[in-house]
Amino acid sequence: MAKIPHLHRTIREQIVSHLRTEVLTGELASGTQLREQPLSERFGVSRGPVRDALLQLTNEGLLVAKQNRGVHVREMPNERTRPLVVDLRRQVEIFALDTIFDDIEPADLDAWRLNLGHFRAACELQEMSAVVEHDIAFHRSIVERAGDQGLTAIWLPIITQMLLPYSRHQSLLESFREHQAILTAIESGDRSLAIDRLRENIQ
Repeated sequence: MAKIPHLHRTIREQIVSHLRTEVLTGELASGTQLREQPLSERFGVSRGPVRDALLQLTNEGLLVAKQNRGVHVREMPNERTRPLVVDLRRQVEIFALDTIFDDIEPADLDAWRLNLGHFRAACELQEMSAVVEHDIAFHRSIVERAGDQGLTAIWLPIITQMLLPYSRHQSLLESFREHQAILTAIESGDRSLAIDRLRENIQ
């Protein structure tokens, strides 16, 4: 079966996508040092795109650069603080969804349906980098639809503080179905149910 196409993606973007997935799913543990040369050998590219990818992920907050110590995966919340981070993310996204609910347009629904089509295909193919990409894009689109750059600025550091616990699912398609349930509730015009489904998905 063919892989999901990544059209017009630069080498840097592909490296960013892979490393972001490995950080957010916990495959790269907190504190892991990332070196340009081993990564360039792993991806079969020169060190330039790797350096650019590490810089982008550092700017996103997933990596930290320490003087004379290189680049490391940032520390993720421990078990004591993780519930607080989850609650903060829920508050931001629920606020955004509640704010936009009465103004959702057919174009918004079409965009979410397209996203979930790609999301489902990624889950079926076990393409983890694409799963993470479409998962985050779905939630980010809700936040950005609120039209408040300040809200997005609050949300971005929160999402980079979280591991995405796909391991709680027996199948990646369960994650897709959770997102589909959010969209189905939105399509039905049931604000309360949509918010409940969104809350349940964020863990």
